[in-house]
Amino acid sequence: MELKEEFIEKLKSAKSIVFFTGAGISAESGIPTFRGKDGIWNKLKPEELANFNAFLRNPDMVWEWYQYRRQIIHDTKPNAGHFAMAEFEKYFDDVTVVTQNVDNLHRRAGSSNVFELHGNIERNYCIDCSEPYYIKSDEESLPKCKICGGLIRPDVVWFGEMLPQEAFAKSEKAAADSDICIIAGTSAVVYPAAYIPLTARDAGSYLVEINVAPTEISGLVNYSVRGKSGEVVPAILEAVKEMKK
Repeated sequence: MELKEEFIEKLKSAKSIVFFTGAGISAESGIPTFRGKDGIWNKLKPEELANFNAFLRNPDMVWEWYQYRRQIIHDTKPNAGHFAMAEFEKYFDDVTVVTQNVDNLHRRAGSSNVFELHGNIERNYCIDCSEPYYIKSDEESLPKCKICGGLIRPDVVWFGEMLPQEAFAKSEKAAADSDICIIAGTSAVVYPAAYIPLTARDAGSYLVEINVAPTEISGLVNYSVRGKSGEVVPAILEAVKEMKK
């Protein structure tokens, strides 16, 4: 893959890289963008399940849906895009992954500096005392907190909830400090997460978009590459390896 010469020159001098990722990179691993094709879940809108009031009204149903999603993720592997992002750490002083995904695939691929703006589906906590829990994907029944007996919910951001403030603040700082911000597999329209690439741009970072189709952010970036993250990011990595020899 031939990359823009201007981008190659930016890579040569860059010390700090931020990857901002969304559902597209997970879809390349086979994870549905929000709902699977199973008939039972197609009858319900995501916002009818992924919100706190729905959990209080019918915790068993919401829990079952998340266990269904966890099982899909458990059976899925990171793709070449995930692994390439992790390998960037060998060649640059500072590499950060800021993701809107909750599937933990970046960590499983080996990335060590990951900020999860929408949480992590593998984590859970008690809604009453905040005790954290790790629960296997094949445990179907809704567990109760061993300390206070409260309901245990997934540690993800539901509709109407705030982003985790520490992760968001660190993501903003990483974006502001970056030399290059690579936006992969996201249309960057879900706010406030979508402020991250804008923060990078306003601070003078070089913005690269990787997507199979134009998005609302395409007109704001320095360089758009049409293609899948699992193909383009490894190609960029190969270019980095050549220049670092």
